[in-house]
Amino acid sequence: MTGPTRIAFQNVSVRFPTPGGGDMQVVDNVSYDIRDREFVSVIGPSGCGKTTMMNIVAGFMQPTAGTVTLDGKQISSPGPDRGVIFQEYGVFPWLSVKDNIAFGLSLRANRAASAERDEICSRYMRLMGLAEFADAWPRMLSGGMRQRLALARAYAVKPQFLLMDEPFGALDAQTRSAMQDLLLEVLAAENKTVMLITHSVEEALYLSNRIVVMTARPTRIREVIEVPFAYPRTDALHESREFGELRSHIRNLVMQEYAQQALQRNPQPA
Repeated sequence: MTGPTRIAFQNVSVRFPTPGGGDMQVVDNVSYDIRDREFVSVIGPSGCGKTTMMNIVAGFMQPTAGTVTLDGKQISSPGPDRGVIFQEYGVFPWLSVKDNIAFGLSLRANRAASAERDEICSRYMRLMGLAEFADAWPRMLSGGMRQRLALARAYAVKPQFLLMDEPFGALDAQTRSAMQDLLLEVLAAENKTVMLITHSVEEALYLSNRIVVMTARPTRIREVIEVPFAYPRTDALHESREFGELRSHIRNLVMQEYAQQALQRNPQPA
């Protein structure tokens, strides 16, 4: 990728207060960037600070030290240029499919006229295979369809950046694979910049331009991996020798960090 840097982590550290009055170091002096229209996945052991880093980009919290900038300006609050998608779908159960998608278009930051709002909703319902369910309630949809709805709602307000925290983690393997392909299809048309938090090496490798492998807490960068596969990608990629070798390499890195995490919890006697 040769695009300009859009998001930059510069010597970022995060500490959280503990009940005993001390501090817990969660992120330790982390620096990396995300370039324009790049898909970057952040992977590492559970609880290592991946979501904390995404929350800083989203503007939900500030680092204890260092800076996270967007186009050279420090991020200090949420904004309509960043759409956040969580594992829990993030849809409103009291609104229909169409009204969920339209919700963000009625807010001041993204307000659209009625005719434009209807056009945008129709477009994303078609794109996500939800056109027949425009008037349905979210409880009537499968997990995969609710996640498609969450994606449609995020896309409708036209954010430049998608921040995705385990968005497909609750789905079965077949639905997850279909959602990954749908995401790549939409991104090819929409030209978004993406930060994905995932525990799945396979998912990170299939979707990303680059993968940032984090250490056990306090999290530091273990390795940044450039993914060599061209887009568009198809399911056949999973069976290639190069994919398999890179998958094994990344899994080994992650498993070493899980082992380190286990040692931290249960130190060996001297």
